[in-house]
Amino acid sequence: MNEQNPVQFGIMSVSDITQDPTTGVTPSEAERIKATAVIARHAEEVGLDVFAIGEHHNPPFWSSSPTTFLAHVAAQTERLIVSTSTTLITTNDPVRIAEDYAMLQHVTDGRMDLMLGRGNTGPVYPWFGKDIRQGLPLAIENYALLRKLWDEDVVDWEGKFRTSLQGFTATPRPLDGVAPFVWHGSIRTPEIAEQAAYYGDGFFANNIFWPKEHYQRLIELYRQRYAHYGHGTPEQAIVGIGGQVFMAASSQDAVTRFRPYFDNAPVYGHGPSMEDFAEMTPLTVGSPQQVIDRYASMRDTFGDFQRQLFLIDHAGLPLKTVLEQLDILGGEVVPVLRRELAKNRPETVPDAPTHAARVRAIYGDGPSRQARPSANRGDNLTAGSPYQDAPVAAGAAFGLGRKDA
Repeated sequence: MNEQNPVQFGIMSVSDITQDPTTGVTPSEAERIKATAVIARHAEEVGLDVFAIGEHHNPPFWSSSPTTFLAHVAAQTERLIVSTSTTLITTNDPVRIAEDYAMLQHVTDGRMDLMLGRGNTGPVYPWFGKDIRQGLPLAIENYALLRKLWDEDVVDWEGKFRTSLQGFTATPRPLDGVAPFVWHGSIRTPEIAEQAAYYGDGFFANNIFWPKEHYQRLIELYRQRYAHYGHGTPEQAIVGIGGQVFMAASSQDAVTRFRPYFDNAPVYGHGPSMEDFAEMTPLTVGSPQQVIDRYASMRDTFGDFQRQLFLIDHAGLPLKTVLEQLDILGGEVVPVLRRELAKNRPETVPDAPTHAARVRAIYGDGPSRQARPSANRGDNLTAGSPYQDAPVAAGAAFGLGRKDA
């Protein structure tokens, strides 16, 4: 299990399969998937805390099944927290999310969380029978159901966007009776910051595309609304931010090596110059010290935060180069950032959330919940809760309550 850190550092992959502009070689899907697994393992080896993968259902991206890949990564690591960046709350069935990620929670021994997002690829919505014009209502309703599925053993539900549920139990139940921690990821949407605040969840401002002032406003809104809903002070809200770096011993070498990748990247290539983009966003192409200086200053911009994820494996960069970047990040940059961001950090600011810490907050030193089903044929409508530790239902004396196995 991860050691507790005030700030978790990690990497996030968008899973793009992009031609290397310096060689003209495009990796196969199989090559890119295996390379990403190597990258994730190396993230742990160099001392990082988190590996996160996006969810996509269209070429040139491969990560259509994040839980499958993250379970594979978790099985090959010991400390690494695996996460998503993001899971699509709009086009996935909340029942499927509830069960898939509770299962991932079990097989990783709690070394996981997930980031939820609406998705910014318009065609995905009709592929899954949804309307992009309903993106926000879908995100709000689907998450309300997801929370209910994790928090309650037996769920009745009626909403606008899916068939109703009666007496439904999502299995397995969350590990130790504690649902996975959820980050709400957003690039531009205040309503998502409001949603994160309402539930007391984390807010991940993926600030890799627009100027910092835009994300300052989103994060400040989230902090104020977090306090409004009674979860703590604004400073105690759980904030994550994104980042992009490319490093070399000399800044000029970094610029020369990264420029062809930037200029041809499918996300932002053929747009602003690399220098203009680096000025507007957190993209930092230079020496390790330049990265340290810039990212240590993020606290001045956004306040104390709990998670920093870097994008380093995109735009066709070869595996060897990405592993070299990880070596620099883990060996030279992150240790200094840990020290800098710990300086003068108020004791009232919470550490980054982990499963173990959240279990302790609920159960203290006592035993946590271990869900054990009773004899049950799936008929929760008349048999009460299917779990042995559930309270005896009213009317149990007349045979309507649960029956222990």
